[in-house]
Amino acid sequence: MQTNEYAQFIIFLILLIALTPLLGRFMAKVFQGEKTFLTKPLGWLEHLTYKVSGIDPKEEMTWKSYLSGFLVFHLIGIVILMIFQMTQAWLPYNPQNLPNVSWHSAFNTAVSFITNTNWQGYSGEVTMSYLTQMAALTVQNFLSAACGIAVAIAITRGIARRNALTIGNFWVDTTRATVYILLPVSIVFTLVLVDQGIVQTLAPYVDVITLEGAKQSIALGPVASQVAIKMFGTNGGGFFNANAAHPFENPTAVSNFLQMLSIFAIGAALTYTYGIMTKARRHGWVIFGTMLALFVSLTSVSLYSEYTHNPVFNLSGIMEGKESRFGVFNSVFFSSITTSASCGAVNAMHASLSPLSGGVAMVNMMLGEIIFGGVGAGLYGMLLFVLLTVFIAGLMVGRTPEYMGKKIEAKEMTMIILAILAPCAAILLGTAISIVSPVALPSLSAKGPHGFSEMLYAFTSAAANNGSAFAGINANTVYINLILSLVMLIGRFAIIAPVLAVAGSLAQKKYSPPSSGTFETDTGIFAVLLVGVILIIGALTFLPGLSLGPIVEHLMMLKGQTF
Repeated sequence: MQTNEYAQFIIFLILLIALTPLLGRFMAKVFQGEKTFLTKPLGWLEHLTYKVSGIDPKEEMTWKSYLSGFLVFHLIGIVILMIFQMTQAWLPYNPQNLPNVSWHSAFNTAVSFITNTNWQGYSGEVTMSYLTQMAALTVQNFLSAACGIAVAIAITRGIARRNALTIGNFWVDTTRATVYILLPVSIVFTLVLVDQGIVQTLAPYVDVITLEGAKQSIALGPVASQVAIKMFGTNGGGFFNANAAHPFENPTAVSNFLQMLSIFAIGAALTYTYGIMTKARRHGWVIFGTMLALFVSLTSVSLYSEYTHNPVFNLSGIMEGKESRFGVFNSVFFSSITTSASCGAVNAMHASLSPLSGGVAMVNMMLGEIIFGGVGAGLYGMLLFVLLTVFIAGLMVGRTPEYMGKKIEAKEMTMIILAILAPCAAILLGTAISIVSPVALPSLSAKGPHGFSEMLYAFTSAAANNGSAFAGINANTVYINLILSLVMLIGRFAIIAPVLAVAGSLAQKKYSPPSSGTFETDTGIFAVLLVGVILIIGALTFLPGLSLGPIVEHLMMLKGQTF
């Protein structure tokens, strides 16, 4: 690594730390119903939404009602997205006359976008019309991100409230997240991206004659507006097949840096929001620090592996599969950021990373996308591990586990364990079934441990609601589309349902004042214990699978063996 690359790493971390309290404080005001500088210019839109939808913003919900609203909203989203895709040939804003999408691909894409996964088994520029991209996919980018934020706020209220039966209003939380957070930052970021050279047009594709005399069609479209929310909303679905490696989605070093920063911005700031709303700012910083420590550690491993000498090619820092305008560092750094958050955008092909770098990308997702994670998803996923750590610490000293003055009992632990293990089971069972299935094996582009990594990565990405992939796997088959859709649904709802149940249970509990024996959660000792619990669960659960994929491939590479 060069000096400027170290400097970029440090500048990124400094800006992230500086941005966290600014955005976090603003979001706390939004969800606590306080006035902000956006209340006057955008308040009318919030109130209009309530009026048109028949929502009473003062009405609160129990956790079951909150979950019901969440599920109904997502079911409607699946139906609408499928209709757009399967009828786009007859709808306007389709200058390339693209045909209707097949039912299984439409279902997979609909599930993918409503779960904030944005897994793409298709090439955007030759599959989706402008109308589908704008009115279906981009709109759902806003809504799925807003829903994730809403759930994080709901469990925050559940922890903060005492003797309460409600945890907020799903429709209000989702509306406020969209109107005051996602919409403004996306508008501003869109203008910045257009300035950097990202296209934003409804004009048809342009046909040109290349220097070789061949005819080439250059795809265009309303790209910048989708890129803005795909990054801030940690969606990741690219307008083009090459995603952020495409020059029309990510043309410059500046756009690349800003896109990386935007991926982490809201997820990191929510830890500060959590600290304010629970009146435990030091604990919020401990959560942030834990996420940051995991990110820096795993990213360092990934960079070290990529820059280490490769005996197969007799080179280090190999550029294969990477964009020349970004280089090795920005390609690996981007891969670590996008897999730490449930984003899925890529500016390089992850299948071309060194074995351990590809393994780190998988580990980032296997830990539950809790290293800042998706907007909302990172916080509520980390809180599950926080509660688990508190419970383990309480058992170690023979006391009833308490967190924020609330006793953590069997009911909460049952839900927490279910939420943590459900995606793990989906990853391992899905991979095990598919890697021996004659229907699935033809989708792989490689054999040996790399082929196994392709399959393991696909199910990990789906269960973690990430959406990135080891380039090479053919995902657009009936089997892959359907089984990954099931895994994506498990990765979203099998976590959120228990999270809301825990929120409702904690909200009803009485507050117990801290005593001399209370385990403090705002110290470095707690952070170390939390990291240990996270790594132990990840290592014990996925080490066998990682051993069959990236670890074996790394050992073969060191011996100069290929397959």
